[in-house]
Amino acid sequence: MYNLEKKILKTIEKYELIKDGDKIVLGVSGGPDSMCMLNAIEELKNCQKGPSLMAKIVVAHVNHMIRQEADEDERYVKAYCEKKGIEFYTKSIDVEKLAHTNKIGIEEAGRMARYQFFNEVVKQTGANKIAVAHNRNDKIETILLHTLRGSGMEGLIGIEPKRGNIIRPLIECERAEIEAYCEENQLHPRIDKTNFENVYNRNKIRNVAIPYIQKELNPNIITALERLSQIVEAENAFMEKQTEKVFQDLVLQEKEKEVVIDLKTFNLQETVIKTRMIRYIIKRLFGTTASIEKIHIDDIVKLCANNVGNKYLTPNKNCKVLIKNHKVYFQRLS
Repeated sequence: MYNLEKKILKTIEKYELIKDGDKIVLGVSGGPDSMCMLNAIEELKNCQKGPSLMAKIVVAHVNHMIRQEADEDERYVKAYCEKKGIEFYTKSIDVEKLAHTNKIGIEEAGRMARYQFFNEVVKQTGANKIAVAHNRNDKIETILLHTLRGSGMEGLIGIEPKRGNIIRPLIECERAEIEAYCEENQLHPRIDKTNFENVYNRNKIRNVAIPYIQKELNPNIITALERLSQIVEAENAFMEKQTEKVFQDLVLQEKEKEVVIDLKTFNLQETVIKTRMIRYIIKRLFGTTASIEKIHIDDIVKLCANNVGNKYLTPNKNCKVLIKNHKVYFQRLS
């Protein structure tokens, strides 16, 4: 067993990413990260010198139809799976067209396409988890991106080892280790040359900002930000528990499309609890907070503070927040 495989196994055990009986869809692009993940998990499944993973795996690959090499990437991943006897699913998606139709960036469109397909494969195969190959460097890059965007505490956590049914077995591995593992195992992964083009902000962080900081300011920036992430994660977990406790005191009624809380008790809370409470309720209604921004949360706090009945806000087309009879109504409109 290679050292990196031991490290991945330790991460899996530490965060309980994989359990006996799991069936996992591995998102594999053909690049170093995803091929390392695929090869390492396949080896750990069949390991004779230590604990083996008692889980089934299938591979899902999205052809983004952007790069000329995209078809070759698909054939490469397919050939690996055929050699190893692994179920392989692929789908070609015109990501540039998807981005244009939805008026979003290509990166966001690509992510949307991938996860939509991964979930399709989950349903088709009866799987219960999706594994993606984010690594430690990706986590640090994400923290810096969130910092530049003025993110709150949650943004400083970066990328979590697991969220919902998504797991990240490589999250504690550095990119240099992954590349070395691919070379040692002669995987010959596909290289996406656009990763070296400083067009997207993430590439600028990866190729310009971090190397500059390492050279001129702190050679251990990766470790330093990892430590910050761990501190923030622990404090955020505590605050989430406090928010949940306060919610139990505030909530008057909860239905599938509506949560009602006591206005007076809400206004007595500290601002940090108020803002977290709003995000907590939105997440209970919609399953995500992606649809609500800080400006919306601040407006809701002000609305409640004014304490004027029959006033409402619509942070977006699917959400309504109404003040009526000394109560706050959070409503999902769709």
